[in-house]
Amino acid sequence: MSKKGCFITFEGIDGCGKTTQMELLQKYLENHKGLTVLKTREPGGKGLGEEVRKLLLNYDGEVSPKCESFLFLADRAQNIDIIVNPAIERGEVVLCDRHTDSTIAYQGFGRGVNIEELKKLNDLATGGKKPDLTIVFDIDVETSMKRVGKARDRMEESGEKFFEAVRLGYLEIANSEPERVKVIDATQTIEEIHEQVVSLFEGLWGADVVCL
Repeated sequence: MSKKGCFITFEGIDGCGKTTQMELLQKYLENHKGLTVLKTREPGGKGLGEEVRKLLLNYDGEVSPKCESFLFLADRAQNIDIIVNPAIERGEVVLCDRHTDSTIAYQGFGRGVNIEELKKLNDLATGGKKPDLTIVFDIDVETSMKRVGKARDRMEESGEKFFEAVRLGYLEIANSEPERVKVIDATQTIEEIHEQVVSLFEGLWGADVVCL
């Protein structure tokens, strides 16, 4: 396989442990594979994205679901064009904390925004590019809320009913795209989950396809 770069996204409801697993994979790839890794997130990629993140997570007034969706999409377009695509062209492995599937799960299944329209907007924001691998860290809502704790941002305050809809949305996404989206039980130990993440990466990196 031509190692021209790779794009892997980490998904799941709040408190699922995806950020920890992304950091562990970064260390593994750098220390054991000798790969150059770029880590980013949505919302909040370096630069403009950081300002969009502040609005989305900390604004204390009413926000319409469509407005929320467009803010996430604007951040995504910036992240893809300015951060992700250039890194892939340099041959780097890009790890992204949330991406297009978050918008479908949170704003689509959670907020009730039309999912087919969101898919079209996602394609517009990304130029039709999809991750080479997406890992969904699945966890029940009760455990999620315990891990998040009492200090919550605007999105984390959305309530258990909302997060149950989001969780089921992620599972439906995984069921519809089993080749790209893989689900890991996030109630396991950090070490057990990390081993499975590494295995998924090795399967992707060793496949006879080009990561673009």
